[in-house]
Amino acid sequence: MRGYVNIPGTIFCKLCKECGARPVIAKVGEIGYVVKCSKNDHHYQTMPGLIDIDDWNRHNTITPASIDFNRSPLMAW
Repeated sequence: MRGYVNIPGTIFCKLCKECGARPVIAKVGEIGYVVKCSKNDHHYQTMPGLIDIDDWNRHNTITPASIDFNRSPLMAW
């Protein structure tokens, strides 16, 4: 067994904001399951327990605050 389950394409989940990979569901011993990046174990993963795709989606949203709005305006003239 691989140790993880692919999330079906019919279930909406955001891609990892660090690398763009689709998440997977992995079993963590007797504790439960985590939703985690399929490419890198050091990227965000949910707390062990029930499968929480909503938490994954919240933490992998790129907010407008991460965009630099304070750039000096460039004039074309």
